[in-house]
Amino acid sequence: MKHRSSHTDLPRSDDIARLPFRLTDTLRRPARLYFSRRYDITIHDDHLLPHSGPVLLAVNHLGVLDGPFLVAYAPRMVHALVKREMFVGTMSRALHAFGQIPVERTATDPLAVRTALRVLRDGRVLAIYPEGTRGAGDFARIKNGVAYLAMVTGAPVVPLAALGTRTAGIGVGDLPPKGTRIDLVYGEPVQVRPVPFPRRQGDVRAVADQLHATLRTHVQKAVVATGNPLPGEPLSEELQ
Repeated sequence: MKHRSSHTDLPRSDDIARLPFRLTDTLRRPARLYFSRRYDITIHDDHLLPHSGPVLLAVNHLGVLDGPFLVAYAPRMVHALVKREMFVGTMSRALHAFGQIPVERTATDPLAVRTALRVLRDGRVLAIYPEGTRGAGDFARIKNGVAYLAMVTGAPVVPLAALGTRTAGIGVGDLPPKGTRIDLVYGEPVQVRPVPFPRRQGDVRAVADQLHATLRTHVQKAVVATGNPLPGEPLSEELQ
């Protein structure tokens, strides 16, 4: 019998408002039309994303368009953890309206965690960038968040390799040139055994290490299968 995480389980999420999703769902098709005119985009094995129920979509992070491509082309509407620095002015209002979640990357963010749990416990898809920042996109290192959320909710972790969203020799904030080949490659879901409260840090790290190996292998296989290489470290030394 599958574990069914409740909003009243610890950490609780019953006091977090359900995130909006209809506006994002409405804009996904026009976004796909725009991107398909500008880039050469291929989606691989998106049937591996479960058609219903909570899902943690673990994505490597190369460039500024990773999020927009993901939201536009995923088989299901996606909520994502987005760095808090993006939530400024008009952009903040738009991201909130699109159902995205601000997260503090340099410290534990309890509100972001509980909001992410709300999304998963509502049976929706949550995208997370385990590397924590844009960079080489090779999953050389990951943070513990994806493991923790999987252990709390029992949601399967689906690897996704984004290739071509940043090309070699440009910064992490730059757009790929028009006509760039983009490959989004889904992997087999990984089921993590749910663990009741309290969850020990060492246990979370052990699960993170297992996921780390899976995610890194998936990106390497995706590069070989598509022939679309990773771009290496960004031009800018300051990762964003």
